[in-house]
This record gives sequence, structure tokens and C-alpha cells, in this order.
Amino acid sequence: MSTTKTIADIHAEIKKFSPHPEKVKLLAVSKKQSIDKIRELVSQHQTAFGENYVQEALEKIVSLPQNIEWHLIGHLQSKKVNTIIGKFAYIHSVDSIKIAELIGQKSKALGVIQKVFIEVNLGNEETKTGFATETLIAAWSKLIQIDSIQIVGLMALPPASENELITRGYFRNLSQLQHDLRKKTDTSLHPLDNLSMGTSQDYPIALQEGATVIRIGTLLFGERV
Repeated sequence: MSTTKTIADIHAEIKKFSPHPEKVKLLAVSKKQSIDKIRELVSQHQTAFGENYVQEALEKIVSLPQNIEWHLIGHLQSKKVNTIIGKFAYIHSVDSIKIAELIGQKSKALGVIQKVFIEVNLGNEETKTGFATETLIAAWSKLIQIDSIQIVGLMALPPASENELITRGYFRNLSQLQHDLRKKTDTSLHPLDNLSMGTSQDYPIALQEGATVIRIGTLLFGERV
């Protein structure tokens, strides 16, 4: 399958579906896509790209324009933390207190504040990483005390469903969780004003439910080789 939508197409849909389109960031998911394909989207004025695999991402970062804003959206192993701080503007996949603490320790050592999303496993799926909702609520007071990270939002990839109402319900649950956690948070330290949710399959629904970051891959790039 070739690329089916342009950057402009997606931006038009953001304006159509989102209640606050000015707050929405289009994240082009470039895992296993070529440097040339990424350059093509850069030529369409796309600057934010999401990568899943640390080593692949680091190789691309040194080969592409410095003004690209890189997001790590894949699972982050403890042993890889030291290699990524300072390389990614955002880490979307903070799925445990341990990982958050490691990111904080390395960031502090480098004198930087790392912006992160906390990953939520909305369907409590064994095949996915992320905090269960109840676990995150219990861990929140500890997470917001970690030095040198800034929690900018929540991220989720809900269970796949053909039923739009079910998908919409998961996105609403993430939005409600964000609302509840903000009440317990000093938002001058941790803004918690972003929702990273929605992919090529369901981004119109995510936008309607308040997504501020949508992660679009194959719809922009075509199928991965």
C-alpha cells in the first residue's frame, strides 16, 4: 500500500474532529521506515516523529535534520535509559516507577529535565505494558516526586475493537483519568495537559475525545517494508 494521506490531509481532519485543533500535534510514526521516506514528510513540513526501537532511532537521529522533534513511543528497557536522555524531546512509554526513577536519575546527572508521558494499560492486557489505572492512581504521589522528569501527559493504546463505542469509551476513560490526576498535581511542575492517543485506525475518535497527540504511521508512510 502506498501513502494514502498527506500531512495536509491529516491536519484538515484534526481541524474537523478536534474540539481544540490548535493544541493537537501530529506525530508521524517512523519505525522501520527509511530515511528517504522521513525526508519526504519533512519536506511537507512535518517535524515530529515517533520511534519504537532505541537503536534504530539513534541511527536516524544522527542522519536527519537537527530540527526534528523525536519522540520515543516504544517500550523502554532499563538498560537503554542511559543512551536516550537528551536525544528525545519526549518519552511516551514510562510504564513503571522504576523506569521513571532511572530516567530522572540520568536526566539529573546530565542537568536536563526529561518530558515524559505515563503509559496506561487501559484494558489491563497482559500483552501490553503500562500502568493499570488503579496502580497508577496508587503510584501517582511517588511519580510526581521524582526529580528531573516533567510529566506532560498520559499515553495509551487501547484494546483493538471494531466497535466505535468501545474504543470511544477507552479514550474517555483516559481523559477522565487525566482530569482526576490533575487535581492531585502541581501542574506548574507537571502540566499533565496532553493525551497521546489515537493511531491510523482510530484517530478521528481519539481527536473527538480530546487527544492532543495522535500517532500516525502507515496512513502517512504506507506499509512498512
